[in-house]
Amino acid sequence: MSKIVLYILMIISVLFYSCGNNSDKDQISTKNVYNPNSAEKHAKKVLLPEIKFNEEVHDFGKLIQGEQVSFAFKFKNVGNADLIIASVSTSCGCTVPTFPERPIHPGEEAIIDVKFDSNGRIGFQNKTITIVSNTQPNTKVLRIKAVIYIPEKN
Repeated sequence: MSKIVLYILMIISVLFYSCGNNSDKDQISTKNVYNPNSAEKHAKKVLLPEIKFNEEVHDFGKLIQGEQVSFAFKFKNVGNADLIIASVSTSCGCTVPTFPERPIHPGEEAIIDVKFDSNGRIGFQNKTITIVSNTQPNTKVLRIKAVIYIPEKN
């Protein structure tokens, strides 16, 4: 009986000391977080980049299984601050993006190149490319699509 009580007390003490024991170094100051989309009636003019794509969806059309194709998504920073792309991820390993790792200045154009490998795919394909940058909102989703056919054997 005393062992059970001892175990219960140990469990309670572990839970007590593990919950809510945040140190100051783990806290993020609200001074570091700034959202220009505030609830203020008159928002201050903020210098922000803005990414504008010529095309957000590209259709490769009909492809024969095994074809490798690519498309360059052209964009322009139409904002008033340097655009920094933090990451570009895809919904599938068959789609590989390359993007500029340097800041894109206001008014400057650049591309995000996307390569698609149709090997092992069949039918309608709809892949997404997610861009994370210092814009508001900070994510942008592009899409590529294609219909993959298996060639007929004679």
